[in-house]
Amino acid sequence: MNAPHPAPSLTKNVTRVSHFDLQGAGQVYVDGKYAYVGHITNKEGLATSILDVSDPKHPKLLAQLPVGDKVSHSHKARVAGDIMIVNMEQNMTAIGRKADELPKLRGQLREALGRDPSHKELADKLGVKEADIPAVEAMEKAPYDQGGFKIYDVSDRAKPKLITHHKTHGRGVHRFDMDANYAYISTEMPGYIGNILVTYDIRNPAKPEEVSRWWIPGQHLAGGEKPTWSGRQHRLHHTVRVGDRLFAGCWHGGVRVVDVADIRKPRTIGEYNYHPPFPEPSHTFMGLPKTLDGKRIAVAIDEEDHASSAEEMAKRRGRPHACLWVFDITDLKNIKPLSIFEVSELDSPWSRAAPGRFGAHQFQEHMKGGDTLMYCAWFAGGLRIVDIADPSAPEEVGYYIPEPAAGKACPQSNDVDVDERGLIYLGDRYNGFDILEFSRNA
Repeated sequence: MNAPHPAPSLTKNVTRVSHFDLQGAGQVYVDGKYAYVGHITNKEGLATSILDVSDPKHPKLLAQLPVGDKVSHSHKARVAGDIMIVNMEQNMTAIGRKADELPKLRGQLREALGRDPSHKELADKLGVKEADIPAVEAMEKAPYDQGGFKIYDVSDRAKPKLITHHKTHGRGVHRFDMDANYAYISTEMPGYIGNILVTYDIRNPAKPEEVSRWWIPGQHLAGGEKPTWSGRQHRLHHTVRVGDRLFAGCWHGGVRVVDVADIRKPRTIGEYNYHPPFPEPSHTFMGLPKTLDGKRIAVAIDEEDHASSAEEMAKRRGRPHACLWVFDITDLKNIKPLSIFEVSELDSPWSRAAPGRFGAHQFQEHMKGGDTLMYCAWFAGGLRIVDIADPSAPEEVGYYIPEPAAGKACPQSNDVDVDERGLIYLGDRYNGFDILEFSRNA
């Protein structure tokens, strides 16, 4: 698996230490001498890989965990001490995620038409093929019930032991944060539209205890709230904890700052939404641990939307790509954008290679690797290293664009993390895991 690979030439100040042929990554998380990779799809039933990266030139695969069923994927993994949490979420298919919309839609069409709707009429409204409707109806009769998260004992990294599978609701859990005491879970729950935050006490990992919930006003349908948006456009992607605050990326709802000094009573203390006019949703939001230029600073990164064809990608020409934002959060009642950082399509030979994406996706969390350096996974733009020492003028100080995985039109750098040595770990959405080193004088 650790086959020799020539280093790509599309780099600046970044060298490749090693390459590992590994199934596509949803999340890469490094803790000490171990790397934990959550896999983006249920290909071959694989959920999580654990690697020993103590020798970065020769990473070793220690363990691989199965998803455990055919209808889920488990593409996120986080670790605190000897406890690892992975998500369980419904597969991202047109069929798997339409069944919960079917009863309401069928009722609306029956009322409008005065008869039962045909398969074609249902398909047109759901955005699937007419031939897919029997499969959607089958899912309706046997709804998804595996959503949630699994907790593992990884004291022996080569032999992880499942402690519990805690089930939540609906489509299940997406990305999340955790520490030694709490897991900050982004999940669907009964009575809400879209993902909300559910915080669990995990000090007894065998019995996670829900301690609080937080959501965007309008999500709690069972509580009488009415959203001002359509569908799941405004929802929690996930939060990042910094001190007594959670920083929440809320998709087309922008960003929020949540006070959790009392973990049982989270409350919103700041918010900012730049949708519209910017079209790409807010993925991750994070506060910096110290001030810059006398200001409290936070950074956000958007996720580039997916274009399924070259024709669809062509229609988007001229539209802003997902980018990195820098905010002044000194006054939480008046959050101000200071700058954005974008990457030109001219900076990658694969910027228009369908069905891949070109634009931002994710940065390293909790400022691992440097006080002002943001390591950003930029899909077909590879890795971009951005210095925000001057928060009003972000500067790109390095980049690395890997070669495309075999049989793919472009690279899809999906997630990145940095260890205490300053080494960078970059996962590709299709295939590939690179360990990299940055030097301003490389």
